[in-house]
Amino acid sequence: MDRVRYRVHRTKDYPAAVIPTHERSVTARLLAAALAAALLASSARAETHARAAASPPAPAATATGGKPAPVAKASARKKSPYKTENLTLGARKHYAATLGVDALEVRRTNAGNLIRFSYRVVDPGKAKAIGDRQTAPYLIGHTSHALLQVPVMDKVGPLRQAARPEAGKEYWMVFSNKGDVVKAGERVSVVVGKLRLDGLRVE
Repeated sequence: MDRVRYRVHRTKDYPAAVIPTHERSVTARLLAAALAAALLASSARAETHARAAASPPAPAATATGGKPAPVAKASARKKSPYKTENLTLGARKHYAATLGVDALEVRRTNAGNLIRFSYRVVDPGKAKAIGDRQTAPYLIGHTSHALLQVPVMDKVGPLRQAARPEAGKEYWMVFSNKGDVVKAGERVSVVVGKLRLDGLRVE
């Protein structure tokens, strides 16, 4: 019969306790196994936290549907690829038939302080009234409500062509836009005496 060795342990509040030697070795192995398991669990938790920190945060859910809230983007105003028409085909035919002019254009200078109105003569007899030097022309802005006049220069006179109109030739007149009150894209009217050309767009 094998002898079992015992070790006596004394504690503060209890009498001496006797623990077999072979049980003490079993307890040590259990403690070692528990310590190894604790180390493995700690390592797994550390790896999980590292992955969570590296991954981007999930989008916040809405209060009602539980779907990710849309990301706000800066609204960029898109420019239409289609150019705004200056005059309709019907208007061009009307002015050509009644006033004897076509190819009507209104353009700002680079500085914006002058606006140039040009036209092409198709009927010299009817277009004569537009080039009449005795009648002062005006340009009226539909949005700005500005009333622009043709400036008069020393030794030059009014900045407009007053030659006898000829078919197929282009003529022009310039309006003072001091203060840049009429902007590009605004619709304007050119008035010469009783004649009025509406719906022109400033380019």
